[in-house]
Amino acid sequence: MMLQVYGIKNCNTVKKALTWLDDQQIAYTFHDYKKEPATLAQLTEWEKQIPWESLVNKKGTTWRKLPAEEQASVVDADAANQVLLANNSMIKRPLIESANGIILGFDEEEYQTKLK
Repeated sequence: MMLQVYGIKNCNTVKKALTWLDDQQIAYTFHDYKKEPATLAQLTEWEKQIPWESLVNKKGTTWRKLPAEEQASVVDADAANQVLLANNSMIKRPLIESANGIILGFDEEEYQTKLK
């Protein structure tokens, strides 16, 4: 299975992950949220493997810019998905679909274990 990597090209964490994959000569397809926004079907599929809470990047600028009421409304997968669809840059990244399941973020040890 070819890896599917989702993220934003100018994100430092995504850059680290792509560099690591390139250095290891691991083939992947990159999906840039700016050109190919995530769909509700994708979010729902990902949430079968990982909790919706893991998908929401609450450390990023996009989350911090949301009005407090909107932040407070994110209490379940349906509410989270609505916010994530409207703000793809709030999806934790990179998100990698691999034969070993979903991998979020960049953790070299996890990559070594699950991708090599």
